[in-house]
Amino acid sequence: MRRRDVSATKRFSKVLVANRGEIAVRVIQGLKDMGIATVAVYSDVDRTALHVLSADEAVYVGAAPASESYLVGEKIIAAAKKTGAEAIHPGYGFLSENGPFSRAVEEAGIVFIGPTAEMMEVMGDKLASRRKMRASGVPVVPGTDEAVTDPQVAIAIADEIGYPVLLKASAGGGGKGMRVVHEAGEMASALRQTMGEAGASFANDAVFVEKYITNPKHIEVQVLGDGRGRAVHVFERECSVQRRHQKVIEESPSPSLSPALRAEICAAAVRTAEAIDYRGAGTVEFILAPGGEFYFLEMNTRLQVEHPVTEMVTGTDLVRAQVLIAQGDGLCYTQDELQQRGWALEFRLYAEDPSRNFAPSIGRIEALTPPTGPGVRLDTGVYEGFDVPIHYDPMLAKLIVWGEDRAQAIARSKRALREFTLHGPVHNLPFHLWVLDQPAFVDGSYTTAFVGECFDAADWLPELDGETTEAIIAASALFEAMRRTGAAGSDGAVAAPASNWRLNARRTMTGNR
Repeated sequence: MRRRDVSATKRFSKVLVANRGEIAVRVIQGLKDMGIATVAVYSDVDRTALHVLSADEAVYVGAAPASESYLVGEKIIAAAKKTGAEAIHPGYGFLSENGPFSRAVEEAGIVFIGPTAEMMEVMGDKLASRRKMRASGVPVVPGTDEAVTDPQVAIAIADEIGYPVLLKASAGGGGKGMRVVHEAGEMASALRQTMGEAGASFANDAVFVEKYITNPKHIEVQVLGDGRGRAVHVFERECSVQRRHQKVIEESPSPSLSPALRAEICAAAVRTAEAIDYRGAGTVEFILAPGGEFYFLEMNTRLQVEHPVTEMVTGTDLVRAQVLIAQGDGLCYTQDELQQRGWALEFRLYAEDPSRNFAPSIGRIEALTPPTGPGVRLDTGVYEGFDVPIHYDPMLAKLIVWGEDRAQAIARSKRALREFTLHGPVHNLPFHLWVLDQPAFVDGSYTTAFVGECFDAADWLPELDGETTEAIIAASALFEAMRRTGAAGSDGAVAAPASNWRLNARRTMTGNR
């Protein structure tokens, strides 16, 4: 990929990265490549974290719970002012899609590397975004564009579009505020419960009805917008391997799209971005029905966890693109310059136990030997000796593997996963190897129901001793309780009270089972 030099002078001399973990390290690396000085922020448990060690400067912002540190916008802005940072890059999660924070940053005279608060608010409201997409000619799932409070009205809508239907919170996300209704008799109770959950979780009880698409595929398109009405797509990613509504493996190109369907869905993504004069990097998510119809799902107004997959197959640097747009330099790629080459897979390495319903795990990274070789990239936020805390998302690293075609990418992935050795917390590396051996994945026919239908935890690993089992159960219960309190950090991250205990549920694993 040839890069156009769109800026004769470097405008940002220093940027603060308002995040932690692997994404903070990735952004810091990209900024350093551009000759920009970097500032990290950190909490009590992250004093020696890799993103802190990687940055030129670091500022302490509070106690371990994200609600006292990474989610406190005033502290982040104060850190930027203290260090003289001209801009803030939010990464993903935490404050990355927080409209009031974006607005406060710009009111403080600091550049927010991302979209405006108004863009976030339009796309964060599912009803508003449905109406916007329909007006822009982007397909949306059949359903309502207004909130529904009367069960009889909801039943009439369901009768018209056909059961099953999905009740969905307008302000929802992360799998919260959704219920599937299979028949009219379930509607009143389901609507009452969904509205209650929406009000408690999002302070907005607006709920709408849409057709429930059974066994879809999850396809998303990377876009870049200049904030002045022009946008380009950077092709698609398939993200249908999910557990608990969260992606664990992504690939690009999608094995599910013909050239014609790819062109159609990418054009719809560009229309989505241009409809709101989108600024920065964003991702338009679609569901692909078994019959080949695709529908707008939502737009993530930030850099995605899985952005390296796109970078590997297009030769782009999406962090650099974000910075250039934020500096006012516009798009650094034309649509004709953007091409897909080869195939890439990304594997999210989580500190979690697949045999225990993917329960989170913590502990010290006692040994870490990453794979190497052609087409292998590792984005990580940990190192040997680092203690994985309970307070945040359990992602340790992302392994991204490229090949000339899908078969080579899968073969290289198997080799890389088997070479990857991690001693410490229980992790999901062997799970990824299991996925690569499944016929539905190999032939590309897998859907979002794949893990639920094919993975049997009971057959996964030998039974653990009673003490370890109890510790894992306790950690899982604590993590879920913390998640429900709502202090979200990085994708899936949570804030929690400080804890004196440490989970001793450690197991030595390598990728080779």
